[in-house]
Amino acid sequence: MSRLSIRRPLGRSRDPARTRAPLALALPALLAIAFLLMPLIGILARTTWGDLGAHLSAPGVTRALKLSLLVSFWALGLSLLLGVPLAWLLARVDFPGKAVVRSLVLLPMVLPPTVGGVALLLGFGRRGLLGPWLEDTFGVVLPFHTSGAVIAATFVAMPFLVISLEGALGGLRPGYEETAASLGAPPVRVFLTVTLPMVTPGLIAGAALTWARALGEFGATITFAGNLPGTTQTLPLQVYLLLQDSPEAATSLSLLLLAIAMAVLIGLRGRWTTGAAVRVRPPRADEPPPAPADETPPPPAPAGKWSLHADVTGHDELTLDADPGTTIAVVGPNGAGKTTLLRALLGLTPRAHARLRLGERDVTALPPHRRRVAWVPQEGALFPHLSALGNTAYGLRAQGVRRAEARREAQRWLDRLGVGGLAHRRPAQLSGGQAQRVALARALAARPRLLLLDEPLAALDQTTRAHVRHTLRRHLEGFGGVCLIVTHDPVEAVSLADRVLVLDEGRTLQDAPPAEVSRHPRSPWVARMLGRNAWPGTAGADGTLALAGEGRLVVADPPAPGARALAVIAPEAVSVHRERPEGSPRNVWQGTVREITTAGSRLRVLVTSGEAPDLVAEITPQAAVELGLADGAEVWTSVKATEVSVVTL
Repeated sequence: MSRLSIRRPLGRSRDPARTRAPLALALPALLAIAFLLMPLIGILARTTWGDLGAHLSAPGVTRALKLSLLVSFWALGLSLLLGVPLAWLLARVDFPGKAVVRSLVLLPMVLPPTVGGVALLLGFGRRGLLGPWLEDTFGVVLPFHTSGAVIAATFVAMPFLVISLEGALGGLRPGYEETAASLGAPPVRVFLTVTLPMVTPGLIAGAALTWARALGEFGATITFAGNLPGTTQTLPLQVYLLLQDSPEAATSLSLLLLAIAMAVLIGLRGRWTTGAAVRVRPPRADEPPPAPADETPPPPAPAGKWSLHADVTGHDELTLDADPGTTIAVVGPNGAGKTTLLRALLGLTPRAHARLRLGERDVTALPPHRRRVAWVPQEGALFPHLSALGNTAYGLRAQGVRRAEARREAQRWLDRLGVGGLAHRRPAQLSGGQAQRVALARALAARPRLLLLDEPLAALDQTTRAHVRHTLRRHLEGFGGVCLIVTHDPVEAVSLADRVLVLDEGRTLQDAPPAEVSRHPRSPWVARMLGRNAWPGTAGADGTLALAGEGRLVVADPPAPGARALAVIAPEAVSVHRERPEGSPRNVWQGTVREITTAGSRLRVLVTSGEAPDLVAEITPQAAVELGLADGAEVWTSVKATEVSVVTL
């Protein structure tokens, strides 16, 4: 007997616990809705529909409507001119008195309109603070003039634009603007080409609300500008007058204003309550393999060699020197100061300051967009309103390269990184790995003198990562500047870097070639990143190392007594037994298997013990079968003293 299955369409959950409101809340809510609906229903019920056309086409009404549209659009333009910079200032800049300025913005929204009109009279009227100067200098008299109605409407409506746009700007991650600056775009260009396009929904919402509020302004207008037909008598004022002589016509005009307001609100659909929304597509499991590597020569780099010298102070305290063509891998645990170092070199963080010299030029005092330092942040920060090609060409265009030439060079970089066929797509249409390659192409195409990459390959799968690593290595071979790569991948550190800079709490723990760091890591974190066991401790007088956790370790070449040291043990040097081993090993511990994972063709076995810190052993699958290893199995581990490398800290 077959069973019919009905699947609910995807959408909102109909969980009763989430949709049913308590009666004590539902009744007041329904009363509130009824309270708000009743006046609107009253207008609809009292409208004389047969005379609606005649009422709306009356000469006085059409004159007032034209004047209202003129005033509201002028008020909107003035609000955009003044309000957009003010919203950016409130959202992006910290300055003394910011809370007071924000209160001033909100004040017209809570101030009685007639009080606002009185305030305008005292400020801009013929006997106000500024009015006499305006009249004597420019011959401008605002009261009882159309310009006065514009000023009144702007005063009460501009806060809607500022508040809406400030919310959108607050929801926009500064990383987009910082990345644009690192590509050479000056602040005004960043604002016009990145910030404004990304907050367009918030700007449109604020502009629509501002226009609607200006169209319906009454109290401040009649108090400040008067009620002169054809000059300051806008549609709301016409409604007020008609209420005395022709209530039916006043109702018809009220219906018109109501319809306009409802159309604006329905068109916005609540967008004024949300910030800037940037869609980010997560990495896809079915991402197609990268295109074959383009073996053509890379686009020409600007001639010149640029060494690096940086003295970093603040959260990070270090000095960095590198010759042209040097690639430095920056490694360390979370919070070690890796990203802070990159941002200090960019001049983007108050946490650390870098005195930076590139080649013979000191760029410390230069703003980020003039340093010629390109940056790939962890999240990529592709501009969502531009295609992959537009993103990649952005830095070149900001530096004054002609559009056609910039797009040709950008296309070459996209081709080299295997995403040339996606040039027309926007970031929301790219997988995480594809977006990461576009971000890398954008930085390389910008012709920087210093290249900063913050985990640039983290979102890529192994196959794509190998291809991009190969392309990046070929570019860096001919790069005339210095490249810093923040990474947690030992393969990247070894294959791409000439030096490995190990940071811990903002300080340099080790700065050496990759081979030296691999043989003698001075950080437990780096040793573990390289797959080694790392045990810090203190050297004893008996040739052993007293471990920081518990236990003692016999080593073949102990440091001086009392010295702090790091014992490094390769996993393949750890032997695993089911019975206590006999023979030469001098370090033997009993423990319990807590985890078994694969590492290529071998297995990594984590053993915990009360006699020593956690220990990772690497064995073959066949050995694991013969030993009968499983989680919870009791085993013995042993390490020869000669297999322990000791690094003095």
